[in-house]
Amino acid sequence: MSANPSIQDILKTYWGFDQFRPKQEEIILSILDEKDTLALLPTGGGKSICFQIPSLAKDGICLVISPLIALMQDQVQNLKVKGIKALMIHSAMSKREIDITLDNAAYGDYKFLYVSPERLETELFQARLKKMAINLVAIDEAHCISQWGYDFRPAYLNIAALKEKLNSVPFIALTATATPTVVQDIQEKLLFTKHNVIQKSFLRKNLAYIVRKTENTTATMFKVIDGVGGSGIVYTATRKRTKEITNTLLQHGLKADYYHAGLSSDERQRKQQDWVSNKTQIIVSTNAFGMGIDKPDVRFVIHADLPSSLEAYFQEAGRAGRDERKAFAVLLLSPSMTGDLKQKTELEFPEIEFIKKCYLSLSNYFQIPIHGGLDQSYDFDIRDFCNKYKLNISSTYRALHFIEKEGLISLSENFSTPSKVNIILTKQDFYKFQVSHKTYDFFLKTLLRTYGGLMEGYVSINESELAGNLKSNKNKVIETLHRLQKLEVIDYIPKGLLPKITYTKQRVDHVHISKVHYEERKKITFEQVNSVIQYAENESICRSNALLKYFGEKINSSCGACDVCLSKKKANDSVDSKFLEISLIKKMKEGPKKVDELLHGSKHQKELVQLLDFLTESGKLKFDGLFYSLN
Repeated sequence: MSANPSIQDILKTYWGFDQFRPKQEEIILSILDEKDTLALLPTGGGKSICFQIPSLAKDGICLVISPLIALMQDQVQNLKVKGIKALMIHSAMSKREIDITLDNAAYGDYKFLYVSPERLETELFQARLKKMAINLVAIDEAHCISQWGYDFRPAYLNIAALKEKLNSVPFIALTATATPTVVQDIQEKLLFTKHNVIQKSFLRKNLAYIVRKTENTTATMFKVIDGVGGSGIVYTATRKRTKEITNTLLQHGLKADYYHAGLSSDERQRKQQDWVSNKTQIIVSTNAFGMGIDKPDVRFVIHADLPSSLEAYFQEAGRAGRDERKAFAVLLLSPSMTGDLKQKTELEFPEIEFIKKCYLSLSNYFQIPIHGGLDQSYDFDIRDFCNKYKLNISSTYRALHFIEKEGLISLSENFSTPSKVNIILTKQDFYKFQVSHKTYDFFLKTLLRTYGGLMEGYVSINESELAGNLKSNKNKVIETLHRLQKLEVIDYIPKGLLPKITYTKQRVDHVHISKVHYEERKKITFEQVNSVIQYAENESICRSNALLKYFGEKINSSCGACDVCLSKKKANDSVDSKFLEISLIKKMKEGPKKVDELLHGSKHQKELVQLLDFLTESGKLKFDGLFYSLN
């Protein structure tokens, strides 16, 4: 298939690449042929380019449906850095801000509009949709549309309604992980007229999947880190554990930091950047870490707790070794972990009556009348809420997430939004105001010089930066902004730090939760958990093959690098592995060696490669991605 020059030009101009990664061009050409397409690319496979380039090649704007604010924010920022105009709508925005953003999407020269699936059914969005020249609908994290997926969201089912409204506009669904059942379900739910799946193999030849059964997970973790070396991620189940493990690593002399969704946006960005720039060697995180991050030289990913699904595990483990060099995905398994995971999963399903009580209390807390609240967002302090209604915080948090999955509310994590300003006067009226209010003239001129586009929409500002330019102080700047707002010159939205709850449906008097649906969700969730346990406890099937089989892919040969393969090799190998080890160690005493140096002249090169993996993973050797050395 010959390359389309226009898409090659776009790739070079905006991304600086001379050629596409595997399957990218095929997916792009499928979209340009107006075909609905399901793109299955593993983590780090470059999914975003698959919808961004065909949209840039066409007139109009691409509607991108994404489930997480942080993910949307990351992609919009990346596009803006490239000089591509993009917008996003999320629950932390005011109604006026949303209104202006939708106007810009309809009448401006923007190329991308990112929205959550909950936004699709709002009256405001529906009204503006008719005015937009949509050239493509992209559904990110498309596994969320399937009840068999590991993160099912009912709001994703609303996407199908766009089909009728947008006629011949092609749809592209993208995900990094989907079982055959989910693949089929996605296409059916999105009303694909023809089966069209373009998939890159999930096989990662450079990534060794290891399960370490241990009584002492901390000691084993240190063995892995010391043995492998380089940059890494440690995933754990709770925010509390991220701090505990980080402190342990720091005491061990390692440069580590913790990360979770409860941190402010500035903190998350700083910690993330320190890790990407290698100021921090190891980041310890909940599953909140990793989206939108392309760090190629991650040598290890350690799971200090069992993940909730193989889909989540595969995505997280897949963040190692994107540079195609040797990397390790290590799952630590202590005797108590399987029982702990089952217990935790059981707690994810509070009693139906408790869920109903939380919903009623929430509506009373915000003083929302019956049939009110639709599309309204509220700052939410869960501690204050639970204290007021004498509710357990953990149980309440889980109940709210269940209510969210029922499509009644949208709950954002602590999402730090910067302060924003929009000049709401026309250019003519604004000039008149400057002339008649000289005391504000210098302030307004400085504001306009510091930040562009204030008359076109909301612009993020920094009060401290503005104060510096005005040779004033931050408090005076904030006072002036509030005064200008009262004079109806600007709309000023101060920085927000609290989580947000948005009512995606009108408040109802008695919320109905289907017992059948509740039990079905519980059954599916436990099936996913049991798949994780089965994978972890398996000692006979190659780890890589077990994962690939789960995702519907068959590989005839074993990886030769996972703990199962190495164990079999050790038991069955006719070559004297001890002799090879002694010979290898002797060479290593001369100093660090590249793999080619260690293999040169040997008749047992395959065995030596496997031995190197084993010795590195067990902590006897160190590997920095290029050189092996004694530990």
